[in-house]
Amino acid sequence: MIIGPNLDDKNLVSSVTGKDHHGQINKLDVIEERPLSIYLNSQEIVTAMTIGDHPKYLALGFLKNQKLIKENEKISGIDYDEETRAVVVRTEKESNYEQKIKKKIRTSGCAVGTVFGDMMESIEEIVLPESKIKISWLYDLAKEINQMNSLYLEVGAIHGTVLCCKNKPLVYMEDVGRHNAVDKVAGWLFSTKTNPNDKILYTTGRLTSEMVVKCANMGIPVLVSRSGFTAWGVELAKLTNMTLIGRLRGNRFICLSGDKRLDYDTEIKTKN
Repeated sequence: MIIGPNLDDKNLVSSVTGKDHHGQINKLDVIEERPLSIYLNSQEIVTAMTIGDHPKYLALGFLKNQKLIKENEKISGIDYDEETRAVVVRTEKESNYEQKIKKKIRTSGCAVGTVFGDMMESIEEIVLPESKIKISWLYDLAKEINQMNSLYLEVGAIHGTVLCCKNKPLVYMEDVGRHNAVDKVAGWLFSTKTNPNDKILYTTGRLTSEMVVKCANMGIPVLVSRSGFTAWGVELAKLTNMTLIGRLRGNRFICLSGDKRLDYDTEIKTKN
């Protein structure tokens, strides 16, 4: 795996004390939650609550997914100031962010997600590329990701998003909000110019409209979760030709969109 949760980063976790059901005092590690201000050139766009790792990826992914930065936009620099907890993404040309900020839509994302109007409107122009997904890949990913060392297993109260290729996890990001975790993956994807056409995006969170739109804007044709769906999320997945798979646990799942990509390979068939 290229990037995974950094369990050695002590800044991500704090130790607190409390009493348990026996009245005994116990120490407990809990995840940190800090504000991060994201700027586009000289304009502050949003302040997000985040665990604090990979701030540059989070900022770039957020701005890209919100369509505040165009696909062919040239990034002249990304600066992070740890003291003020601010990230400034600089572009060679000014953006028309003023008009876009006026068209905000509040979503069902954890910690109150916000998307801009252009992000939702762009979904109608997206048709994701065709690809094949072997069922065995999904089962391998479910097993490996569930057993992988993570902040979730250490302290809980956190979401994870994993960028995968076939049955291999490539980039694993975590955060208090699932949309933040996705934006970190998006920031890595955009900054490394990685081809999304053959990738799978796995998330621990619900498959909502926001998750589908972000995945589609990233150009990833397959979105998978161990959780469930929303009706609008399913409709948007169908609109973009996205394969949407939920309730992936063990050797079970349900696909509500894009089942033509699924390859029920022989090895798995003989096991069922």
